[in-house]
Amino acid sequence: MTATNDANGTLAAMPDAVPDRIYRHSGLTRTTHWVNAISLFVLLLSGLNIFMAEPALFLGQYADFNHPALHIFAAHAGDGRLVGITEIFGQQIDTTGLLGVSNNAMGHPVSRAWPTWLTLPSYRDLSTARRWHFFFAWLLVLNGAAYLAWNTYVRHIQKDLWPTREDLREIPQSIIDHIKLKHPTGAAAIRYNVLQKLAYLAVILVLVPGMVLTGLTMSPGMDAAFPILPWAFGGRQTARTLHFVFAWSLVAFFVIHMVEMVLAGPVNELTSILTGWYRVPKGHDAAAPESASQGKVQ
Repeated sequence: MTATNDANGTLAAMPDAVPDRIYRHSGLTRTTHWVNAISLFVLLLSGLNIFMAEPALFLGQYADFNHPALHIFAAHAGDGRLVGITEIFGQQIDTTGLLGVSNNAMGHPVSRAWPTWLTLPSYRDLSTARRWHFFFAWLLVLNGAAYLAWNTYVRHIQKDLWPTREDLREIPQSIIDHIKLKHPTGAAAIRYNVLQKLAYLAVILVLVPGMVLTGLTMSPGMDAAFPILPWAFGGRQTARTLHFVFAWSLVAFFVIHMVEMVLAGPVNELTSILTGWYRVPKGHDAAAPESASQGKVQ
């Protein structure tokens, strides 16, 4: 803020001019962002191929095949057709064409938990899928460690992501603004809104660490070295189920992230994560003068 004399000669606060552009993302942030995106993409597709080896989820330490939490399978209908069934806690849903049964390259229905376009490799191959999965899992861990180390050093999480009491009070209004597809402009567009802060914190502090730890819990070797892991997650099978939940929660975050990016201006948003520079959207009450300077954050 700057201060100027008003008509009565007293000091009055005036908002600083909002810059045309700000340097929003550092080089390391941009690099780790894209490595994370690629790693999570490969992990999801290879993980779904691994899942097909036993397309069911259970709770507890051991698999109770009579009471799965989730089961995707194929069955023959009364007319002889092969149908896909997704069973969730005993409730069965016909998911033919997407889950349980999908067409092969010849156009014939085959028993398959996930369609070919959703797995890596596209054909059923547990060994190859595990190689892809483990390589990119460790890449994600190392990349995430670099991201956390750097952002701890520059205090990015504390300064830019950790919500204040005022932020928390703005949650209802922020929800309403998102429902109305209303996006901030001017100075408000420079900082993260409270829903962004909570979403990013959930990914950084809950979903990704949870996915990594539950993945480690599924390893007998890691369980032997760190027996606290299966205890903490309620058993290896519960950890496997939570691993599945964390993975699809990240998919949900990605979908919402992409929708918001498109609504906020895809060219500007994509440019900022590629070059670091973000053009600040101007509102009628926060327009910068034509000779506005360029700002820098972080």
